[in-house]
Amino acid sequence: MKKQCEISLILLLAGLLGTAAAAQRPSRISLKDAIRLALRHNHALIAAAGNIGQAQAEEITANLRPNPQLTADALYVPIFSPSHFSTNYLNNTQEFDIGVSYLWERGNKRQHRLAAAKTQTAVVRESYLDARRGLIYAVGQQFVAALLAKSSLQFARRDLASFQRTLQISQARYQAGEISEGDYLKIQLQQLQFQTDVSNAELAWAQARAGLRALLGENTLARHFTIVGHLRYVPITLGRAGLEALALKQRPDYLAALDGIPAAQAQYGLAKADAKQDVTEGMQYTHTGGVNEAGFTFNIGIPIFDRNQGEILRTRLAIGQARQAADAVGDQVLADVRTAWATVHSAAQVVKIYQTGYLQEARSSRDISAYAYQHGAVSLLNFLDAERSYRNVQLSYRQALANALLAREQMFDAVGTRKLP
Repeated sequence: MKKQCEISLILLLAGLLGTAAAAQRPSRISLKDAIRLALRHNHALIAAAGNIGQAQAEEITANLRPNPQLTADALYVPIFSPSHFSTNYLNNTQEFDIGVSYLWERGNKRQHRLAAAKTQTAVVRESYLDARRGLIYAVGQQFVAALLAKSSLQFARRDLASFQRTLQISQARYQAGEISEGDYLKIQLQQLQFQTDVSNAELAWAQARAGLRALLGENTLARHFTIVGHLRYVPITLGRAGLEALALKQRPDYLAALDGIPAAQAQYGLAKADAKQDVTEGMQYTHTGGVNEAGFTFNIGIPIFDRNQGEILRTRLAIGQARQAADAVGDQVLADVRTAWATVHSAAQVVKIYQTGYLQEARSSRDISAYAYQHGAVSLLNFLDAERSYRNVQLSYRQALANALLAREQMFDAVGTRKLP
């Protein structure tokens, strides 16, 4: 009974802790919150961060000195003649040797290994920052998709409610004999489109939230979370030349490529250092025939055939390859900025087209047609056509705003930072 009570108490505490943890999960997040949570909880990014620690551990390994070597032997042990085991035999016949040797690395091999490991750590660190950049871009894209889905859902619900009010008026007119049964059935069937819009928008909203949760971590957000923000166009004022210069300073993939040049140079220096022949020096104590003696050894390879020529040539060629790779990445960075610049301005022009009159014109046309239809001044066909035009313009405008926000995210990704002057 006591054990069951303890188990019940443990389960109760676990439930309370789980409830408290769930209560701490945010239920409303902005784009800034989403990026912060993703950087903290995204499993792929956390795994990539582990590469930095591994590279730093390689620095420790590269900086280690060789261990001294201890050797010992006992010769002429009378295993097959046990009767010879005696103090006199051990002292005068049997031989004992013990020695210590040490490998002296020439050419500053350890320093070159450490330098090569450090440059590799720099490359790994920039590669992690590039993975971080990619995650931020993915979160930004998914958040914009969620904003679009949320806005479209709100519009679809409002539009359905507005159309249902029109349907109620049409029903009253039909019952009063002002419109035919055919017109009333047509407007009833038109409601299906509005209901379908709501269902599709709800599905898009659910999918966008699921995608956002996958990027931020399955257990990071509350079960029924929502997002904070609006589809709103914000222009980028920095010129293209300034954005290109900023990208060449900020883009981690380009910085990683630049770090690849000193990394290749460090490997070349290590290859030349490895061509130097190491020296092994040793000291040995020997007891044999009743005599105690000391000996010294000196070993060094004679570099006649193997002078590490292949690695020296390979690493020297790798330096030029690293320079070309860095130039290629630099060209890609500039191309990304120019593409993003064109996309931003194209999306901005589309948004301005809608904002300069088409939105108001579509709304006014719908309102006038609805009022006129309710009072019998226009036909059902004209009213439905105005309703469809208004709906298409509103949905297209929201898509244009989303495209403009996506273009901004593309520019942030191309430049390598969200903090533009």
